[in-house]
Amino acid sequence: MNAYLNISTIKPRIKIMMLCMATAFIILMSRLFYLQIIKGKEYQRLSKNNCIRLQTIDAQRGMIFDRKKKLLVDNRPSFNLGIILKDAGDVAVTVKKLAGYLELPADELMDTIKKSKRTTYQPIFLKKDIERDDLAKIEVNQYDLPGVMVVVKPKRNYIYPKLAAHLIGYLGEINQRELRDINYHSGDYLGRYGVEKIAEKFLRGKRGGQQVEVNSMGQMIKKLKTQKAVSGNKIYLSIDYQLQEKTEELLIGLTGAVVAIEPSSGLVLTLANSPAFDSNLFVSGLSTTKWKELRSNLARPMENKAVQGRYPPASTYKIVTAMAGLEEKVITANTTFNCSGYMSYGNRRFHCWKKHGHGSVNVVQALERSCDVFFYHLGQKLGVDVLARYAQGCGLGSLTGIKLQDEARGLIPTSAWKKRRFGENWQGGETLSIAIGQGYNLTTPLQMAVLTAAVANGGRVYRPMIITQIKSIEGEILLKESPELMRKIPVSKATLEVVKQGLRAVVNSSHGTARRVADKNIIICGKTGTAQVVGRKKNTAEADPDQLPQHKAHAWFIGYAPADRPRIAVAALVEHGEHGSSTAAPIVAKIIKFYLGKKN
Repeated sequence: MNAYLNISTIKPRIKIMMLCMATAFIILMSRLFYLQIIKGKEYQRLSKNNCIRLQTIDAQRGMIFDRKKKLLVDNRPSFNLGIILKDAGDVAVTVKKLAGYLELPADELMDTIKKSKRTTYQPIFLKKDIERDDLAKIEVNQYDLPGVMVVVKPKRNYIYPKLAAHLIGYLGEINQRELRDINYHSGDYLGRYGVEKIAEKFLRGKRGGQQVEVNSMGQMIKKLKTQKAVSGNKIYLSIDYQLQEKTEELLIGLTGAVVAIEPSSGLVLTLANSPAFDSNLFVSGLSTTKWKELRSNLARPMENKAVQGRYPPASTYKIVTAMAGLEEKVITANTTFNCSGYMSYGNRRFHCWKKHGHGSVNVVQALERSCDVFFYHLGQKLGVDVLARYAQGCGLGSLTGIKLQDEARGLIPTSAWKKRRFGENWQGGETLSIAIGQGYNLTTPLQMAVLTAAVANGGRVYRPMIITQIKSIEGEILLKESPELMRKIPVSKATLEVVKQGLRAVVNSSHGTARRVADKNIIICGKTGTAQVVGRKKNTAEADPDQLPQHKAHAWFIGYAPADRPRIAVAALVEHGEHGSSTAAPIVAKIIKFYLGKKN
């Protein structure tokens, strides 16, 4: 009886218990169905996001110094606004909120995202180098902006805008073809021009990385492991900052170039172009409008005129003609020609710059006074091919070897060259123009500076150097440049001495064409030049005040000092400056005095 009562009492309880268990099981299965089937993808995404990620750390680009270790180029922090699409939830909603906080057009931000190649966990950068006020707004509203982040990257900083811009160069964003190099990532900047380009492998450094734990919104919780980035190496240039600055000041308002070289080594002391550009403009990407403005500027600020500009050398070339005549024994130091203001050749008159002539002059006096007629006679006796041989032996018409891209060769014509180029024979009258640096002759300011340095040092033609050494961040010397002799001028010491007498007289005698820049404390030697412009109106005098600016002659002056132990050689070219004696010579004289005065 008691057993029956116990069983009858237990059965209902068992049923209730089983019913509860079944209900709980149904609820559990329903919940599992909801979590795994209905919300499975969403929770899977959140789970994957709440994990460890690898972030890259960009390397600091190597710094650039002048020859005296003055810092010219370094880096500064740049705050770049990015978004990781996988963390952003509803991207349109997040971007709309972001645009509201920063007062930016949401449409433009969405266009940037659409144009970008979507990556899983790599940020798409919406705006680079944001202001600190914007950074603060993002930090304050971080939890309302899932997937939005600010990435700090080093940004190139050219401390002295426009200083030596064509020598130092600039950066540009990497393109798709260059991304094949595993050392670069999308959005990286690399050297595009100047030293930034030629020393790219030394400057770029080695990126690092860190493992970080992030939450479901993609926000970092903690750093787990860090591999530090390795900074790029330090580059030391040959230029003197103070001399470069002084030279560029002297070129303000002018179009042209100046190159100064140390005669004993080939070290480039200054390489200046005018007008110049601000390298900082390229750091964050140049706008199409600004690029077109630079490219369309008639003064060609993007052209490295010192290295790429090709100009008739004008009377500076008379140095070559004089050397050729003396070395070939066509003349001696005492040979004279009479200048009555012109020389007749065939049915033409070839005029001297001095209307009434210089009278009877020898080679030293002809250099001193820049007598065209003397060099007409000498050129006629030598012929174009002999002149070309000596010009090429001095390095004209060929690359100097400077480690800058796109160097121009210039042109030293020969009779064979004209036959190939035009299918015509060389005419004797053309040699007369060549002998005074006109006609087909084309040289660069750098070539003329190298020639001037070679004359100054006794005939040694050095490769112009722009980098003296490269050091690691720890101070280890990775590269140290030494003077490199390219060739010797093909003339005797005696010939060079006669030519140098003429160059000394140009500045320091009462008849010298550059006598106005003479200095009682420094004996400067040099040569003036006035290069005719092809576009000049026919029969228009060089000094005609009604000439259009673009029709006026280019002004040259090449010089070195001190005369006995030269320490600096300079070539200056001022486009449409008319006369070398009044425009280019004062610039060179001031550069020489500044440099030697600073040295003393």
